[in-house]
Amino acid sequence: MSATTRGFTLVTYVAMLDVPRHVVEFLARLLAAHRRRIGTPKGSPALGPFRQAVLVLRWFRERGCVHCLSRDAGISRATGYRYLHEGIDILADRTPDLHEVLSRCQREGATHVILDGTLVESGRLAGVRDNGNDLWFRQKHKAFGGNIQFLAAPDGTPLWVSDVEPGSTPDITAARIHALPALYKAAADGLPTLADKGYIGAGIGVLIPVRRPKGQSERVLHVDTRMFNTLLRHVRALGERTAAELKQRWRTLQHVTLSPSRIGDIARAALVLNEIWK
Repeated sequence: MSATTRGFTLVTYVAMLDVPRHVVEFLARLLAAHRRRIGTPKGSPALGPFRQAVLVLRWFRERGCVHCLSRDAGISRATGYRYLHEGIDILADRTPDLHEVLSRCQREGATHVILDGTLVESGRLAGVRDNGNDLWFRQKHKAFGGNIQFLAAPDGTPLWVSDVEPGSTPDITAARIHALPALYKAAADGLPTLADKGYIGAGIGVLIPVRRPKGQSERVLHVDTRMFNTLLRHVRALGERTAAELKQRWRTLQHVTLSPSRIGDIARAALVLNEIWK
């Protein structure tokens, strides 16, 4: 088949989306329900719910440009962005809050949860801190982006993601804003949190490795302390892979081209999709 534009004949082709069909159908049902809820007249949208779901999932899975996705769907770029944001919002709204997640973990008998942070990269952003440094620049990664906190189950299953903070925000600061108050209560009820050295000072109930004295080797620590650190690292390892696995499956999390204020919603939407994928 072919199409003509600006005097040129273009070739169309068929492609496969490497997402299970039940994931596409799940999102299509949510989109159809949303259209009924807001009273969208039948036949008025440029794309039906299923094709809109394909567009949204292509963006999550392929990290595709919205212009290209819109062109492939035969819609304008503005409509493509509107459809994409609509899909993100509908998915993100389905994520439970942190208190609900922790309550479920306690009911299911989880021994602990794992807290970690990750940088979701974005394009260069304006904004400076009080010291003059770029607000959204993470020195450790030498990249612009947003700081996301996430919680994982003992087996590494992602459970919850926070809203976004500027990339320069330390993990401990972001955790204090979004996670620690709820984690303290959970710890008091018998569900501790495991974290890395980026969360030193988090408080009671958040277990972190013991730091060695500056300039000295870890061998100066007592053997029991070294064993505690080793066990903590091994138990925490599965949870630390959670962010990497999410970014590998939903590649838009490797570099977000939308407004950085949307990173939290995008991460929550990816969390919902990841759960449905199973």
